[in-house]
This record gives sequence, structure tokens and C-alpha cells, in this order.
Amino acid sequence: MLAIVSAVLFFIAFLINAADISTNDTFRSTNVMLLGLAVLALHLAGIGSGWSRGGRRR
Repeated sequence: MLAIVSAVLFFIAFLINAADISTNDTFRSTNVMLLGLAVLALHLAGIGSGWSRGGRRR
């Protein structure tokens, strides 16, 4: 799920950069891209991958 959020953030950053849309300093393409990288890092770390079962399976 976090990988999809990351891809959407990267796409928004690309659109802001490609269309040369002037936004305020909070939503610049670099900041949106860094948010996408942070979400991607959380995905790769295993956060948000779903519920894990309690206990060990044998």
C-alpha cells in the first residue's frame, strides 16, 4: 500500500516539475519527491505491510 502512495507522490512531483506549476514552498516538486522517498523507505522497511500473526508457526 505504501508503494502505491509513493508512486502517486512521485507522479505528482513529476507533474509539478514538468508543467512548471508555481506552488508555495511547501508543495514544491522537490518536497513532494522527498515525501515519496520517505514513504518508499517505510515500505522497504516493512512498515504498513499488513497485520502479522501472533506467535510462531511450526
